[in-house]
Amino acid sequence: MNGVDATSHTASEARNIFGLTLEELQQTCVDAGLPRFRGEQLFYWMYNRGITDFSECGNLPKALRTALPEMFSLQHPQIVREQKSEDGTRKFLLRLTDKRHIESVLIPAESEENGRPKRLTLCVSTQIGCPLDCKFCATASMKLKRNLTPGEIFGQYMLVQRLTTQHITNLVFMGMGEPLLNYSNVMRAVDILTHEKTGGIAAIHITLSTAGLIDGIRRMADEGRRIKLAISLHATTDALRLKLMPINKKYPLSDLISAAEYYYRKTRRPITWEYILFEGLNDSEDDIRRLQRLTRRIPSKVNIIPFHPIDTAFPEGMPLALFPPSRARIEEFAQRLREMHVTVMLRSSSGKDIDAACGQLAVRQIQSGSA
Repeated sequence: MNGVDATSHTASEARNIFGLTLEELQQTCVDAGLPRFRGEQLFYWMYNRGITDFSECGNLPKALRTALPEMFSLQHPQIVREQKSEDGTRKFLLRLTDKRHIESVLIPAESEENGRPKRLTLCVSTQIGCPLDCKFCATASMKLKRNLTPGEIFGQYMLVQRLTTQHITNLVFMGMGEPLLNYSNVMRAVDILTHEKTGGIAAIHITLSTAGLIDGIRRMADEGRRIKLAISLHATTDALRLKLMPINKKYPLSDLISAAEYYYRKTRRPITWEYILFEGLNDSEDDIRRLQRLTRRIPSKVNIIPFHPIDTAFPEGMPLALFPPSRARIEEFAQRLREMHVTVMLRSSSGKDIDAACGQLAVRQIQSGSA
């Protein structure tokens, strides 16, 4: 992970077990001299019931409940602020045990059923900051502080779910950070989220978005991961993609497309290409034709995303002069792709007024230099 410390920091000698998978909990209990089945009980209480104290584990003997805090600890993120958009999107600022902060976003679907959104999607972060320096993303202004632990990733879901009466139906790894740079911890969080005892979210309703880390894409395929894959494309030529996304120097388009083909051959699951439109840069007829050829080569769809202002994240000036096309041009671009039989989705700008839309997450205040 590029030398980044993926562990959480704690002054307590008792091991933090929040974030361990079922198998890890079972082995931890055995190592501590407890029966293996105690790990299964703790797994249920921590992730299904969301306990914050071992005394809440109702089916454990009282003596064990009293002894557990000497052996283990439960360290959760804490929600310290919530902002609500006029469109119903909610953004949460979470403080971690080392006093650093991350953001998560809860997004209701635009369509409703019986007065309630058909979907409720949580966008979670996987790193504090990000090292990839994509020119259209505010998180790049934070640089990278460290990876999140499985408990810090799952904790975002658990804490936000407590604050809504509707079940979160979908989860996307599209918040702060590059998920595939924190592969092991992200997948351990997925294993917890999707376990039948957790009551969380089915794998088919979880999407991981990557800037295009080829090794991680191939690893997902080899491991048979059932979550969905989205790839941030944003350009159809290497020259432009390199300007927008420096990662393209290491993973050029030809290699990225080959990895996507490998993923589809192994999993038989279509891919989503995420495509932020920039006026005069990637919205030409040639771009449309190249996207059409790409989707014919690999079964996939194109998710068109409006560009959202991120100038507040860069007080010394934007890294590139980027501007969104008009709404009419976005619609025209999408329609041209549809005429070429490309499956196209138009993503809304949910939460734009609270800096919660795509590309806008960045913790700038209250960090006091330690983000």
